[in-house]
Amino acid sequence: MNELKPRIHDEATGLDYVLVGDYYIPAIELPEDDDRPIGKWGRMHRAYLEETNPLLLNHLILTGKLHTYLADLDDQAQNRYRLIIRQMAAAEGVTEDLKRRSQWEWVRAMNSIVNRAEESIKCELIYT
Repeated sequence: MNELKPRIHDEATGLDYVLVGDYYIPAIELPEDDDRPIGKWGRMHRAYLEETNPLLLNHLILTGKLHTYLADLDDQAQNRYRLIIRQMAAAEGVTEDLKRRSQWEWVRAMNSIVNRAEESIKCELIYT
């Protein structure tokens, strides 16, 4: 009986195959050339996709676009989050002057702004 090769290459498809037991399995690697981190917002959106839209999640994984998709969403969410905080702080008069005069009042106001900004980002970008 002929000895099976541990690795073969199919010229017709251009794929390499690895011997696993008695079967040849395609040796496929997905391209992940994006080295940007997936932050808080990207992880939250991935968890949301796992629960609500596993077909989209699987499609993104199989096409190799998941990391880029989540990193882009995280960047957008982070930029929007910072903008909302700046705009709310300016509209409500939460300034460095208030911070010098009354630190507790400034902390209370900023915590309120941060919480509202997070809820806004979750509604606009994460859970959609």
